[in-house]
Amino acid sequence: MIFTFSRPAILALILIVGVAAAKADDLSDFNTDVARAASHNRVADGYLRTGNTDLAALELERLREAWSELTQKFGGKRPAAFKDATLYTTTLLKISTGLVAADMMLQSGRADAARTALDGMRRDLYDLRKSAGVVVLADCIRDANGIADAIMVYNDRKLDWDKPDTATGLSARAADYLKTLDRCDGIAEPGVRGSPEFRRLVDGARAGLGLIPNAIATKDADLVHRVLIELRSFDNLLAFRFG
Repeated sequence: MIFTFSRPAILALILIVGVAAAKADDLSDFNTDVARAASHNRVADGYLRTGNTDLAALELERLREAWSELTQKFGGKRPAAFKDATLYTTTLLKISTGLVAADMMLQSGRADAARTALDGMRRDLYDLRKSAGVVVLADCIRDANGIADAIMVYNDRKLDWDKPDTATGLSARAADYLKTLDRCDGIAEPGVRGSPEFRRLVDGARAGLGLIPNAIATKDADLVHRVLIELRSFDNLLAFRFG
């Protein structure tokens, strides 16, 4: 049997397909759904860090539900930004498997292993987005966290200022952190950028690092220590709230 379609019907069909493709390619929706799941990840990790395993288990269940909804919605509708279909599919599957493992580890009392699994989800999403050139605030903050880790080697009240790389290394890492912080500030959506909490953390970290040049000039290891202790606090809170 041969079917024929009128021109309006064909145009309507093209429109429907075009709308479906646009929805499948909606990176903004994908990022929003990932951010919703990631918020549960951060809260679960926070509870695990403080030893509150009951609330961690509840938040982990919410995370798994949010991730399940995301995979049902986007598992077969890969946003075009992720050109590597294999990496995209593998990442979604790997995270799903990792969340099951995190739950099993938590149920068996292995909170540290559960935290490692949750960080694996964040790392996998970071790698996926980086491979596609997709820029989000959470990844910028993860970059800042890595730089903060490197800066902490200078958190020593007995810094050897006679070593040539003490002053230059500390100065370079502080500058890297400030540069990354500026980038994160620029990436943040207006509602986040203007929020009192985000401003307190970002501006507080900036203010502290602004003291580093003077600390280097005066070889004040105690000031370096105070700045870096405060920076670690700001950096951890950025990761907990927005990472």
